[in-house]
Amino acid sequence: MTLRWGVGARLSVALLLVLAGAFTIVYVAVVPSLERRLVGNRVEQLRETSLSLRNEVPEDPSEWNDWVELTSRQQNARVVLYMPLIAPGLLPQVDSGLRSDAVKDDPIAKRSGETLGLESGTVERGGRPFAEAAVPVAGNGPFLLLSSPLQDAFETVDFVEQTILIAGLLAFGAALLVGFTAANMFARRIRRLERAADRIASGRFDEPIVDTRTDELGELARAFDRMRERLAGLDHARSEFIANASHELRTPIFSLGGHLELLDDEELDDETRRDFVSEMRSQVSRLGKLTAELLDLSRLDAGRLRVEEEPVDLAETIRLVVGELGPLALRSGHTLEPSSNGLVWALADSQRVLQVARSLVENALRHTPEGTKVVIRAEPRADEVELVVEDDGPGIPPEHRAHVFDRFYRVDGAMASGSGLGLAIARELAQLMGGALELSETGGRTRFTLRLPAAQEFPRENELAASPVST
Repeated sequence: MTLRWGVGARLSVALLLVLAGAFTIVYVAVVPSLERRLVGNRVEQLRETSLSLRNEVPEDPSEWNDWVELTSRQQNARVVLYMPLIAPGLLPQVDSGLRSDAVKDDPIAKRSGETLGLESGTVERGGRPFAEAAVPVAGNGPFLLLSSPLQDAFETVDFVEQTILIAGLLAFGAALLVGFTAANMFARRIRRLERAADRIASGRFDEPIVDTRTDELGELARAFDRMRERLAGLDHARSEFIANASHELRTPIFSLGGHLELLDDEELDDETRRDFVSEMRSQVSRLGKLTAELLDLSRLDAGRLRVEEEPVDLAETIRLVVGELGPLALRSGHTLEPSSNGLVWALADSQRVLQVARSLVENALRHTPEGTKVVIRAEPRADEVELVVEDDGPGIPPEHRAHVFDRFYRVDGAMASGSGLGLAIARELAQLMGGALELSETGGRTRFTLRLPAAQEFPRENELAASPVST
């Protein structure tokens, strides 16, 4: 069985490890340093005291006992006066301690006797540490030794050590309690995000993700919620797309099926049969156009639709659109009026510009009543050019203007027809070419404006061949 460590447990362990490391550093840095400092201070103090006391040693040996006892009480240290021997070594002459044999072979005193100078350090007698300093008094005179136990210093170090250990244990307990509580709260927030991610992965976008904290996890929760909203929108759009596409495909297919059944009737006259064939041809054309639009949408969504950047003569684009859609305008009782203000060159994809222009003109012819004039013109600007399609129809109701570029969106009413994809594709193509497609109304006239980057250069032969389109 594998033990699973949660985030709360991991954070708690990490906090304990950090605290353990911190207290280890404090212990290693404080305790040995404190011990060295206390011992060093005591030795240094004895050195300074011994240098000052050697000048106070009485010259009369009969006074040494009283002086040693008095000095020992004043300095709170053991005071010993040694006399040099003929052979190398020192002999304790006067000692404020109880056992002179304990300091008979004192290493600090012996060193001072050998070097005839001030010596100091620490020694151990009877399992107890002492700080000592020894110095010759004068010429062939005695040697002075000051010895002080270090028990107080080591007790101070032990007290600090115990204090650190106790504080560390208390800190560990508090850190474990607080850290585990905080880590569990943090882990619960992460688990909520995990459950939210599972809901989103299963296609449930209705429940919002709420985290009011301002830390990184709160920001992540808000990012998750934004993702949820976008996915919900995409899922809704996908559902609508499938439903609308199915409806748009079903209508011409049913129409074709119905006409085929009617054509099986042998009693149909030739004129009716021709009308049926014409209607079937119209439905096939509608299916072909819808299929092309759906293919363009899928390529746009997948990012696989590529556009070429080349100089495009908008006057030539207008001429092609008018030539292609002029008969449609005549049949529907519209006036299609082309216009161009001199040479207007855009940096875009010629076929996609033609597709957008065709879509805008078809939209105007389809959604305006008979007798309406539709104007298509090209205009240069400072660093861009415009292709404008304008009509004098009844206009688009204000509540529908914000949605005319939505996929499958069609304005309700008798004049509404088509798949509802043309304007959506046109806007995305405009953006793909580095431009924009905008809707505006001026003086009761509906205007669609395709803005594109202006071409800085174009072939000389095109300039010579180009001619403005006039009415």
